[in-house]
Amino acid sequence: MTLKPLRGIELRYALTVTLADEGPMSVADLHYQLTLHGLQVAGRASKSISDALRWEVRLGRVLPRGRGYYGYGEMPRATEYRMRKRVERLRQAAEASAEEVERAVRGGGYDSYY
Repeated sequence: MTLKPLRGIELRYALTVTLADEGPMSVADLHYQLTLHGLQVAGRASKSISDALRWEVRLGRVLPRGRGYYGYGEMPRATEYRMRKRVERLRQAAEASAEEVERAVRGGGYDSYY
């Protein structure tokens, strides 16, 4: 079982929280950070990420720092809290999914998994 690819609000929240935690970074670095946390990006990653960030730039949560380079803006504490909780649940789901697949592979291969 793999986590469904992120899109829409889940992708926007994951990107914004990553920028808040890690500081300014490029689209490629953002994709790498999401992958490190076990999260996938739906479609062509660079386009999906830049489209999602465009929405967050309009809201002031993310600030453009140059072509393909973004930084964290500002937002109300309650909004940030809600975002962080949702992203934490996504990361936990990705971690649980990875552990489930690993357990199945170690326990006799995929035949015993299905």
